[in-house]
Amino acid sequence: MKEQLRTALRHHAQAVTIVTAQGSAGPVGTTVSSFTSASFEPPLVVVWIGEGASVWPVLRTAPLFAVHLLDASQTGLADLFATKGVDRFGAGTRWRADDDGVPWLLDAPVRLRCRTSRRIVVGDHVALVGEPLGITHSDLAAPLVRHQGRYTSVA
Repeated sequence: MKEQLRTALRHHAQAVTIVTAQGSAGPVGTTVSSFTSASFEPPLVVVWIGEGASVWPVLRTAPLFAVHLLDASQTGLADLFATKGVDRFGAGTRWRADDDGVPWLLDAPVRLRCRTSRRIVVGDHVALVGEPLGITHSDLAAPLVRHQGRYTSVA
């Protein structure tokens, strides 16, 4: 059933995002395609993180995190943050820490800086619910989307 579900869900197009947070050993981040708004009153968003993800030990206790929406030209950045065992915040990544230390990917056209509201375990994933504290955005004419196991865009 697991593989049937995975295959069926490849038909569901999803925006590609990167989630970042600050850990005691430095910044962490990962590429995520399960992101959505949850509520407008109060404003809340949800990111789904696998409990086995390398960033989970930090996100399990992080009071703040950021969600970065990517544009169609950023497949390389999405791949970098999806790759295990690499320096995601190395010389090739333009970023800085905000006033609270949360990593900000400077080339992402949309950033939501969030306070962790709650964490809800559902199966092998956790719904990381965040309250946006600040939002920065520029024109996102062509968002990066994942569909059928490939990157694509909607313009």
